[in-house]
Amino acid sequence: MKKATYWLSLSLLATLLALSPLTGYGAQTAAAASSTAQSAITVYLDEEPLALDPAPVLRANTTLVPMRPIFEALGAGITWVQQTQTVIAGKDGRIISIKVGAGQAVVDGQSVELVTPAILIDGATMVPLRFVATVLGAEVRFAKESGEVHITSADAQWEEEYGEWEAPMALTASDIVAYNDDKVVMIETDRAQGSGVVIDEDLILTNYHVMADAASGTVYLWDGTAIEIAGITAYNEATDIAFVRTAEPLELEPVTVGTTYELYKGDSIVAIGSPLGLQNTVSQGLISNFYYDEEIEYLQFNAPIDHGSSGGALFDENGFLVGITTSKIEGTSAAINFAVSSLSFWEDLEMLDEPSFIASDLPDSLAEAELDEIEELMAAHFGTIYSSDGAAELGEWAASREGGWLVLRAELDPWFYTVYAESSASDMRLWALDTLSELQRMLPDQPIRLLVDYAETFDERPQGLDADEASLDGGKWQVRYPVIDAQAIGDKLHIDLRG
Repeated sequence: MKKATYWLSLSLLATLLALSPLTGYGAQTAAAASSTAQSAITVYLDEEPLALDPAPVLRANTTLVPMRPIFEALGAGITWVQQTQTVIAGKDGRIISIKVGAGQAVVDGQSVELVTPAILIDGATMVPLRFVATVLGAEVRFAKESGEVHITSADAQWEEEYGEWEAPMALTASDIVAYNDDKVVMIETDRAQGSGVVIDEDLILTNYHVMADAASGTVYLWDGTAIEIAGITAYNEATDIAFVRTAEPLELEPVTVGTTYELYKGDSIVAIGSPLGLQNTVSQGLISNFYYDEEIEYLQFNAPIDHGSSGGALFDENGFLVGITTSKIEGTSAAINFAVSSLSFWEDLEMLDEPSFIASDLPDSLAEAELDEIEELMAAHFGTIYSSDGAAELGEWAASREGGWLVLRAELDPWFYTVYAESSASDMRLWALDTLSELQRMLPDQPIRLLVDYAETFDERPQGLDADEASLDGGKWQVRYPVIDAQAIGDKLHIDLRG
């Protein structure tokens, strides 16, 4: 059975691209082939000859074999990401990433040195046999005289010691919660509240947007214990993933990270997080679908989540972590929620030398800024209102000083406002709150008025408008009125929306 994959466009996700076929092509092919010695190497798996095409090769005393047959023979799921020429494989909660030509692989988020890197030969990606087999729990013996490699799989080792292995039975929701509840935490920063998952003695996995622009933060364990956050150790803004180091050990067992290779539409899942600050709230549901945005896999599920659930855990029916809850589509009764798949946790991480908070790229102060500089900043950092209905672009930014006030004005896409004014009202209010809060930080003693206008041209004057909201210009009626009027006065905010 294969999971169903659909193409779609959503306001939340970009146009989706399917993952590339499991072959690799590149400029390294010819060079790798010419420098690699072909040899009569026969590979046996659990005493049965393993068919490998292309044939194994020996390079720098390392046996290299084609990636697809060896991973599949050892029971691992596999994906080839053509864009980055990277193999991603997973089995029993272990995730392996090998990039062609790289001297290091990534195993469960940790870098591991490779004696010989993966190469391309005649369009096939060749990976180091001993490394792959060992990481997947197999034993490898090389008979130098005969040129034979004997692999004993982890399953065969288990059967030899304990008898035939049986797949674990699916756990009940209460079993999953009992096993994992204390491994999910609540995160509070000076900017946001979210959730997180314990993956090491002092390491928490969460969403990047939970930690974005924060200067400090605290982790709250299930029993109320508060532990300060030392900073972020690695992150990827594109996948919305961040690894957070705590200032002291958590003294908790980490979750078991699973894969989605054996996860299908209709499978049961359990979500644990802190929606609206209600710590370690549990909800149950199903996998609704699988979506891909370039090489990022998203799980669509219908277990209820809300603001504050970001960074929370999504567990499969075996109690393995298969996703980090990330977002939802609001304004619908269909319960359309998304999690970043465990396959994408380790993708292209930006590693930091020391745990630290990622500073905002906004300036500390605008006190000395010219009006045109403020206009450029507003367009660059606050020029889009994101909502469940789509992204509304703001244009025609203008800054002025009027009677001691700094007045900032922009125009909202009139089509977006006409269609989504009511359903996006809460998103527009949140945008205004966030924007004014940042402006207050940069201009603490400055009264600020933020106006976002609806502006459109009509052949006839629309009815019901105030006298100053429509004017005749060149035979056309120019309509303009503020749909967001947000003001910051001292430490107080006033926001008025026009529906």
